[in-house]
This record gives sequence, structure tokens and C-alpha cells, in this order.
Amino acid sequence: MRCPECGCQDDKVVDSRAVKEGAGVRRRRECLKCGHRFTTYEGIIQAELKVVKKNNILEDFDRDKLRRGIENACYKRAVRIEDIDRLVDEISTGLQRDFDKEVTSAEVGRRVMAALKALDQVAYVRFASVYRKFKDVEEFIDEIRSLSDQPKS
Repeated sequence: MRCPECGCQDDKVVDSRAVKEGAGVRRRRECLKCGHRFTTYEGIIQAELKVVKKNNILEDFDRDKLRRGIENACYKRAVRIEDIDRLVDEISTGLQRDFDKEVTSAEVGRRVMAALKALDQVAYVRFASVYRKFKDVEEFIDEIRSLSDQPKS
């Protein structure tokens, strides 16, 4: 690590702490030449996950796009930002864990729908209507009926 003060590459680690629930490390360092102290962060760099679209085009997995889709479904609903953050984290982490290099857009959609169904049924129906491309009102009504037929938790 290069000292930001003098540019020397010789330093020692003074203190290390886990950050982001163990997903990274914060290190306090001291330059052996000038004594300047500075902080560095280390984290895991995930392998680039690709999404295989319906037309077989590969696209980089975009966490922000996932977030926008969930936010749009939850628009003007009583869903907290913390819950949206949690869903995005859970879905992203699950995809990274379960798939090596490629995941289908259908699998991403299934996971989002399952998460939204448990969080907010109106947001779920909104997302499903776009994701499944309901062709008419009957498909929309059938989806809503299927929700009302399920036992309440």
C-alpha cells in the first residue's frame, strides 16, 4: 500500500476490524518512513454475473436496475426503504451465491416476485403485471384471485 503522504510502500498494520457484517476489513496503517497514519478498506470483488435475456443476449447484472424495478413496484406503497434495501441485498447475494457466471432473467424475475409477494401484495401484482406481460384484464384478475385464495400468514 502506498502512503498518501510520502508515497512510500512500506507500512505496518496498526489495527484491523471487520466491516459490513464481515464482508470487508478496515485496516489502520502507519507508514514506516514518515509515520503518517491512514485507513484502507478491503472487500471481496464478486465475479461478474451475466444475465441471459429472453432473446439470449447477455447483459451485466445491474444491482441498480434490480433496485429500480423493486422501487417502481413499491411506488406509493407503505414499504420502507430499509425493506427495499434488504430485498435488493438478499436477491443480489442469493444470485451471486447460486450462480457462477450466468443467470436467466426469468430466474431474477421469479426471485423478485417471491420477495415482493411476501413483502407487499400490491407491489407484487404491479411487478408481475410488467414481468409476465399480462395480455388482458382477465390475467390480471386471475393473479389477484390467486393471492386472495392463499391463506393469510
